Amino acid sequence: MKNRRVFLKLSGEALAGPKKTGFDEDTVREVARQVKASVEAGVEVGIVIGGGNFWRGRTSDSIDRVKADQIGMLATVMNCIYVSEIFRNEGMKTQILTPFECGNMTKLFSKDRANKYFERGMVVFFAGGTGHPYFSTDSTITLMAIEMDADCILLAKAIDGVYDSDPKVNPNAKKYDTISIQEVIDKKLAVVDLTASIMCLENKMPMAVFSLNEKDGIANAMQGKNSGTLVTVS
Repeated sequence: MKNRRVFLKLSGEALAGPKKTGFDEDTVREVARQVKASVEAGVEVGIVIGGGNFWRGRTSDSIDRVKADQIGMLATVMNCIYVSEIFRNEGMKTQILTPFECGNMTKLFSKDRANKYFERGMVVFFAGGTGHPYFSTDSTITLMAIEMDADCILLAKAIDGVYDSDPKVNPNAKKYDTISIQEVIDKKLAVVDLTASIMCLENKMPMAVFSLNEKDGIANAMQGKNSGTLVTVS
């Protein structure tokens, strides 16, 4: 079934490409190309980006957890500003929303404001996490997708779906075509963190998991044609 509104989660590390840090412009432009095709087909797209290409959480006991998480929030803002600009260069209209003021660099989030931007055909970036420590970007995209009445969360990952064990370690790992969110929780498969998983379960928010490196994987998933794993909630 074709999606009307989707929320796409991108990892910061994926955007860094082979460099593992910063940005790989070719990778970001390929994401932009696929998103543009979906927007032109009428799909409304919200995007959440992790901050792992800049910051991987607290690396020293000298740094307070709250401060470490705040650095991570700001890393996601930097990522969204960069990716948004590449999207604009590719011919899309974009806007960045944050849960806290960032001067004139972003707009303060509200559901009404986000819906206004979607109605204008904009790709909307949700940066800055939830604005609170102890919540990951998994929780951010789940919260935003639920609040904004999305049809599905799309998770573009380094692997091509959900497996019963780590395929990098176990060559006999089994890939699921479909799996329920309850099974994901029970089997501790960590598609997203536990907080996000529970929110998906309670609010019946499905997820599609696929490889970022698959040709047209993003565009296909946005059109409801996912070759990865569908995480169901019924």
